[in-house]
Amino acid sequence: MTSTLVLTRGDVSRVLGVRECIDAVERAFQLHGDGTTVPAGVLAAHVQGGGFHVKTAGLLEGRPIFVTKVNANFPGNPSRFGLPTIQGVVALFDAERGLLLALLDSAVITSLRTAAASAVAAKYLAREDASVVTVCGCGEQGRSQLRALAAVRPLRLAHAFDADAGVAERYAAEMSSELGIDVIVAGDLAAASRRSDIIVTCTTARRWILGRAHVAAGAFIAAVGADAPDKQEIEPALMAESGVVVDVLEQCERMGDLRHAIAAEAMTRDDVAADLAEVVSGRKPGRRRHDDVMIFDSTGTALQDAAAAGLAYERAIAAGIGVALDLRAL
Repeated sequence: MTSTLVLTRGDVSRVLGVRECIDAVERAFQLHGDGTTVPAGVLAAHVQGGGFHVKTAGLLEGRPIFVTKVNANFPGNPSRFGLPTIQGVVALFDAERGLLLALLDSAVITSLRTAAASAVAAKYLAREDASVVTVCGCGEQGRSQLRALAAVRPLRLAHAFDADAGVAERYAAEMSSELGIDVIVAGDLAAASRRSDIIVTCTTARRWILGRAHVAAGAFIAAVGADAPDKQEIEPALMAESGVVVDVLEQCERMGDLRHAIAAEAMTRDDVAADLAEVVSGRKPGRRRHDDVMIFDSTGTALQDAAAAGLAYERAIAAGIGVALDLRAL
């Protein structure tokens, strides 16, 4: 097959589910730990009102694949233009022959694979009995995060916190109905997080919002929002006192909460406990003690995009979904 399959956002939604995406992302980190991937790369450019990033990686198990994801991130889009904050495309290649297999809208892939990585980290780093979660940031990513966490831990209660109380109220009503668990609005992030076993931060914060005083012993934190050098969600002192697991060490040094902890001289790269691939592949331990605070510094890697896009492509081919185009035709 030499044509390229084009998959819209709706197509990707129809073929890619939360649980299978978690499994695929976990396998990607396993492969990375075993050395059977094309290591992840990233390039970023900033413009007025937003920016662009390009992320690349490949998986070499079975049919080798390589992806390049180009995403635009413009936080003011919803209020100014009625457009999504994140827009972009994933190009999926056959890594043996260089064929362009598919072009996929990136929105669903980005949302699901980010949440899937948090769920994989929670599987290894959160206590097995973790049942209460606080989600800070109640947008689409916050929804994906709660769905994914519910797939790996027996959640019974979620606190929803957002700078916009109305957004948190809608989130609580919709997610409670969807997941069949109690989801309540948290007016005070610190009070909610202190009562939680799992805390997710998926915001656009430029200064830390979660500190030592906000976290109970034994908690697991998925710090998702700091995906650019100017973003920060976690207090450097909290990073220093916790077990920190990163998705990609070099990337987290440049743009994650780790970057800010190092800049504050609270920790060095040598203080990082592990990267997630080392934990998933068994090369390093995850949670050691019941009362450890564990932090997953998640900056997002194209290994996750490759896992999600590869799965979406296979399922779309099997289901006959999408439009096949010969982009080389004159």
